[in-house]
Amino acid sequence: MAETIGEAMDAGWEISARCAWGRREGLKSVRECLWKHKLDIVTLVATRGRDFPLAMLSQRMRCPVCGSRRVAIAYLPKDTPRAMTMSRSVKW
Repeated sequence: MAETIGEAMDAGWEISARCAWGRREGLKSVRECLWKHKLDIVTLVATRGRDFPLAMLSQRMRCPVCGSRRVAIAYLPKDTPRAMTMSRSVKW
């Protein structure tokens, strides 16, 4: 399990972000921001350093469309090989 963006880059993870601003602002209904984007992990490492914690990344982000500080981050680890499946049929 990676704890820093440097470790995530070495493991081949992908990072995506989306605006988490909802449909409500206080008691008013507002248009929901639909911004989402796949982040470039090499640029993140270059600008924040290899030792930057993954847990702090969402606190440092801002939506480029609406300016909200509520940004949800998704960490997508590299696919791991599936466990070997049994080829024989199961009889009940």
